[in-house]
Amino acid sequence: MTQLDEPLHVIDVRTVAPPQRHPLIFSTFDSLPLGAALVLVNDHDPVPLNRQFESTRPGKFRWDYLEAGPALWRVRITQLGFGDEAVAGSSCCGACSCR
Repeated sequence: MTQLDEPLHVIDVRTVAPPQRHPLIFSTFDSLPLGAALVLVNDHDPVPLNRQFESTRPGKFRWDYLEAGPALWRVRITQLGFGDEAVAGSSCCGACSCR
């Protein structure tokens, strides 16, 4: 089974109370195995969430818009698992399979 064949976790935050949205998204993302993805469904462009991912998980995710408004946004967020601690003390950039 390839990565694209893997089942996706879908989180429709339109049905989730606003204070619970980001904690739910981050806990789901953090539980994903490398290469797996979740799909976020929202009624607005989740730019603030993207910024939060950038600041808290730099290099550890890929953000792909599947649908971009005007009434519905769907974003696939893929767990890359790379980042500063993955390559600390190494000359590896984290983008290959040399580890």
